Amino acid sequence: MTRQAHTLFDKDGNPRRDQPWIFRTYAGHTNVRESNALYRANLSRGQTGLSIAFDLPTQCGYSSDHSIAGPEIGKVGVPINSIDDFHVLFDGIPIDQIHTSMTINATAMWLLALYVALAEERGVDPKVLQGTTQNDIIKEYLARGTYIFPPRHSMRLIVDMYDYCLHRIPRWNASNICSYHLQEAGATPTQELAFALANAMAVLDAIRERGCFTAEEFEQSVGRISFFVNAGIRFVEEMCKMRAFVEMWDEITRDRYGVKNPKYRLFRYGVQVNSLGLTEEQPENNAWRILLEALGVTLSRDARCRALQLPTWNEALSLPRPWDQQWSLRLQQILAYETDLLEYPDLFAGSPVVAAKVAALKEAAYAEIAHIGQAGGALAAVESGYMKAALVRSQAERLARINKGEIAVVGRNRWTEGLASPLVSGDDGGLFKFDPVSAAETLDMLRATQTRRSQADVERTLRALREAALAGTNLMPASIACARARVTTGEWADALRAVFGEYRAATGVEGQRLGLDTPRAEAVRARVAAWGARHGGRPRMVVGKPGLDGHSNGSEMIAVAARDAGFEVIYGGIRWTVPEIVASAIQEDATVLGLSVLSGAHLEIARAVTEELVRQGVGEMPVVLGGIIPERDVEALRSLGVKAVFTPKDFDVVDVMDRILDVIGAPRTEAGARAASA
Repeated sequence: MTRQAHTLFDKDGNPRRDQPWIFRTYAGHTNVRESNALYRANLSRGQTGLSIAFDLPTQCGYSSDHSIAGPEIGKVGVPINSIDDFHVLFDGIPIDQIHTSMTINATAMWLLALYVALAEERGVDPKVLQGTTQNDIIKEYLARGTYIFPPRHSMRLIVDMYDYCLHRIPRWNASNICSYHLQEAGATPTQELAFALANAMAVLDAIRERGCFTAEEFEQSVGRISFFVNAGIRFVEEMCKMRAFVEMWDEITRDRYGVKNPKYRLFRYGVQVNSLGLTEEQPENNAWRILLEALGVTLSRDARCRALQLPTWNEALSLPRPWDQQWSLRLQQILAYETDLLEYPDLFAGSPVVAAKVAALKEAAYAEIAHIGQAGGALAAVESGYMKAALVRSQAERLARINKGEIAVVGRNRWTEGLASPLVSGDDGGLFKFDPVSAAETLDMLRATQTRRSQADVERTLRALREAALAGTNLMPASIACARARVTTGEWADALRAVFGEYRAATGVEGQRLGLDTPRAEAVRARVAAWGARHGGRPRMVVGKPGLDGHSNGSEMIAVAARDAGFEVIYGGIRWTVPEIVASAIQEDATVLGLSVLSGAHLEIARAVTEELVRQGVGEMPVVLGGIIPERDVEALRSLGVKAVFTPKDFDVVDVMDRILDVIGAPRTEAGARAASA
């Protein structure tokens, strides 16, 4: 048979079709029982791997009965307190056969320890377990915010896991370099390439410095590093970015680390396509955005993803319902099985356009990697705030271009008029509704575990964990022993907090500007000046991120926009308690208190803030709140005293500032009135 250039062949010379990537949906909510039912249903519909979302207390190292955890239990993922929860979560799921991906970072070692202990209690040899713990702490300091310990201690936990997994769970990816959240935080393709690869280099440098592997084992550990990337709407550029990732990782592992076996130099990656560009306005448009973004990581065979999970059309509105996840899963299945995509070699090999774009991306990314290297590497660039400030600057530039109309977003800043979406017209408004009673079930399970377990075993294993942390020995065996003893998530994390301490990362907002010099922006600045002339000083805004929600992009952009408008802004970053935020607002004599909540806990947070203001004797302090807030909750927030509510459709930061000025009673100048009506 004559071999055709457009045909794929197997090792025996027969025409063949590629196997599709792993199909995933990112899921977990409410409690372990309901999440288990969701996973089993998704697997029955053709999903081929699990991608587990954990709730914020689990991610941040708190048990569900901690005071800070209450508003967040089960809101953005499944709550896990002990191994007993894992027994329910994986009931009826063959963990010796399934590939399990866990989106978990600071507490990754703990969740893996629970998984290993679960396998042992089921009679499954841990050696057959396969999957990934995301476990990328650097991007947590930069973009997602669920870090606990200082950078150097966090890196030690990652190296411990590589050491343990390579010898005892050889098919497990101990960490997953996650550039997904970097793009969500504003990273350009160049920054996503450079920051992710510098991150991976920091991990490999730490492994090599530990000296725990032979040369062959070190190569194998390089081969276990996987990546989790973002694919945006500019899918041609995104496809070129992926080809650049493939080439650069091969070059870095070969030239910097001397990896001889090409198998271990492969760039292995999974994807969730971009959620940043999904809109609350005309949400049906999001289905097409998701499809186009999927093409960027599937069209090019030489840079095709190993696993793909897609967001849903309504994720700018709320958590997805099972039907919404099924729709995204069906998109993957149609692409893989109905089209001829998997029948051909790479479609872009030899393309001068693609080659030039890839070369340009690589050149710019290598220059940025060199700059990070000169600054002391990725960990040093985190500690100095350099990388965080760069992302905030890129996000501010992107937001300014959207506000100016230089970046078109259909339904948001162009073609904004349209028919009402039938997708949100059902009884539930097309939205997931969280049942607050489910948190009680989680707490009941936790109390039952605490009652049944041996407190002596708990104390013994936690003492051994602390001793291992102090001694510098590998923490995985001690963590697995804690899991067997029914230690809880909060107890495990607190034991390490006692040794390592906690960390607060740089906010990156200092010195940033949006660069909006439009007549409307000048009118807002004039209103701020008029307020200042009337009150003898600039208005002061405290921007607060209450609770455990680490998605800080919105709060950072509001802090930058308010400062750009002329406000005096106090922003301390993420993860403050309600009493701390209210105390700060009182101490700073704030004119307005702004809250950012994207975890679904907005009603609980607003109620707690109102009560705390009363408790601290504050007569009147205007409160405004922004986040992913369903329309049905807006009136409830107003009844709690919130003066203005902002949702993802409020992308125009000039308008946001104008409405906040209305709240504080800033006068409108004559020039401002003309600009507003122009």
